Amino acid sequence: MDLGIKGRKALVCGASKGLGRGCAEALAAEGVDVIIVARNAELLEQTAAQLRQRYAVQVIAVVADITTEAGRALALQACPSPDILVNNAGGPPPGDFRNWERDDWIKALDANMLSPIALIKSTVDGMMARGFGRIVNITSSAVKSPIDILGLSNGARSGLTGFVAGIARKTVAHNVTINNLLPGPFDTDRLQSAILAGATASGKNVEQIRAERMAQNPAGRFGTAEEFGAMCAFLCSRHASFMSGQNVLMDGGAYPGTF
Repeated sequence: MDLGIKGRKALVCGASKGLGRGCAEALAAEGVDVIIVARNAELLEQTAAQLRQRYAVQVIAVVADITTEAGRALALQACPSPDILVNNAGGPPPGDFRNWERDDWIKALDANMLSPIALIKSTVDGMMARGFGRIVNITSSAVKSPIDILGLSNGARSGLTGFVAGIARKTVAHNVTINNLLPGPFDTDRLQSAILAGATASGKNVEQIRAERMAQNPAGRFGTAEEFGAMCAFLCSRHASFMSGQNVLMDGGAYPGTF
């Protein structure tokens, strides 16, 4: 299927590895020029070099912390008028809400709610004026099925979800869609860290914990960044113009609800 976005320009946050990289790669494969943003300069440059080698598109790497005003300014300086925006930032740490102070909550809100809203604010009017725009926010399956130890993430990402639900109904008439992608267990560094922590706490080896967690998922495995990127690319395509304000859950069927 031709997604109809060849020649478009995408700003992809948190794109040096994991799900963000999966999105950048899928878009580049469709002929989209990508501006990739991340904090780790070495890893980001490696990713950029690999994308340039594989795909005949322009790849610009911006070393910045997208959760800061200065970082967002650098990203927008490199890509002031994106056709596609993929919002993505690392999730806050797990823990007991009794131990979190106000600064912990503000940090979570800055990263997983206020930063994506700021980038949407900076880009959505231009998209509407040009008659095309696709915004995809990478959030979490915890938005639909909250996890008690991820309270910081549950709260911040749910706030973003509520914001998107309102604005997405205003932009779609101008062919600008805003949707959220909700990952469950994907085989990323973040998941590996959780598995390692589980192994340390239980006294079991890492492979045993990994196998147990895969077995707990209806699909019997973890998702891949390539699968996630493919869904992101579709949401950014011309074929998804009638889809806005949606929460697309990718969790291997783990969520038990009907709606």
